[in-house]
Amino acid sequence: MAKSDYRLQTEIACGPDTVHSLACSEVWGGNNVVDLNVEVPGFMSWVHSRPLQPATLGGDVYYLAVCSKGLLSRIVLADVAGHGEAVSATAETLRNLLRKHMNALDQAVLMQEINEAFRRKDDPPDAVYATAAVLGYFCKTGELVFANAGHPAPLWYHARENTWDWLHEDTSYKQSRMEGVPLGLIPGTEYIQSAVQLGPADLLILYTDGISEATNEAGEELGYEGLLQLARSVPSQTTNTPGTMGRALLSEVSAFRGDSPAMDDQTLVVLQQTTTNMAAYASR
Repeated sequence: MAKSDYRLQTEIACGPDTVHSLACSEVWGGNNVVDLNVEVPGFMSWVHSRPLQPATLGGDVYYLAVCSKGLLSRIVLADVAGHGEAVSATAETLRNLLRKHMNALDQAVLMQEINEAFRRKDDPPDAVYATAAVLGYFCKTGELVFANAGHPAPLWYHARENTWDWLHEDTSYKQSRMEGVPLGLIPGTEYIQSAVQLGPADLLILYTDGISEATNEAGEELGYEGLLQLARSVPSQTTNTPGTMGRALLSEVSAFRGDSPAMDDQTLVVLQQTTTNMAAYASR
């Protein structure tokens, strides 16, 4: 077993209060069962993933990475069609791409290479068998760069205003420019690179369609707006930590589903902005 695989399986077995703090130049993640608090520069996070039973390796692939100087954090959540070895190969490709580009705030080349990785050789040109949300957070400025490869838009909780909405390229909070990062359409792709300024203690929730496409006993789908309403309905104190928010939202999704079984892998990555760990990373 590879060292990284052993570390991940060890952490999965830890208690709910365990925090894995990523080291500089580390890429952490995979496509197996996990329920863990993870710390990266500028974020405390909670990662929860459950492949559809009886599979132990699912189609949801999650990664968090830290650059060599501890100033840039990158988060990726991908949803790949299928299970097993094919997905694991895509997961390894994503890991390698994140390692290759971990020191680059500009995500354009990374997104171009992800675009190529998500296409199968025998597929028609317009066929895509995976989606991904890719975020990069620059601790020095508090700016978040993001691009979406066909993936559902993350939920965004604005702590100062106590309001929920979406993180997408049409958000009213988007910046018109960012030093050193070309914003707008990424050449060779259909993806848009955008940037926003996160506020103190803001939350971002990345999820896969196993969450948003959950159905209840009447066959009704939760949908994106239903998920947004569930997030707005949870008590405000649950936003104090990413783990409490994530568990509360999963509980609401479960209540919506009732006795209707899960039909797909389910993954949540909850990120909460923080400044408390940045000095520690800068000194490493």
